[in-house]
Amino acid sequence: AAQPLVRQSYFDPIETYEVNVIGTANLFEAVRNCNSVKSIVNVTTDKCYENKEWAWPYRENDRLGGYDPYSNSKACSELVSSAFRQSFFNQKGIGLATARAGNVIGGGDWSEDRLVPDILRSISENKELNIRFPNAIRPWQHVLEPVTGYLLLAQNLFQKVDSYNSAWNFGPDQADCWKVSTITETLINLLDSGSWTTD
Repeated sequence: AAQPLVRQSYFDPIETYEVNVIGTANLFEAVRNCNSVKSIVNVTTDKCYENKEWAWPYRENDRLGGYDPYSNSKACSELVSSAFRQSFFNQKGIGLATARAGNVIGGGDWSEDRLVPDILRSISENKELNIRFPNAIRPWQHVLEPVTGYLLLAQNLFQKVDSYNSAWNFGPDQADCWKVSTITETLINLLDSGSWTTD
């Protein structure tokens, strides 16, 4: 229940903020008026941090920010989470954690600007794929990895609210942080089809 695409946020920034910020507040307001909810995990993104172009991964207590509307709206969703946690949910014993992950691959997501679906589309259409940032290094993880983490977080948040009532990063080992070009070449080689270029 979010607007999850960076480039789409440039095309329609208002919708991005409405969905990612006001949508979050609306959900929390509904929970505030409901007595059956005991734990909430708000999945945002690893792009919610102020981008410092550091060589090391961001930590949960690093400064939030984001210079594009998508990243910034997700940082705002983090702030909305903190405000509702402090203002309402702590007093009611409702746990609220935020989960930050990125570069998730796996079945079900066929959106544009997703690397694996874009590679597969280019192969099926017999077109050369244009990669915007081939040297960008990303923390790739299969969808089942962070989802398992989110479920464990929700369970632990329910059982020990004070120990888990905060922000959590979900990412792979450093060995799984690969260049976009490496993922592209690997998939093209495995499928024995396709080609790519960059502009």
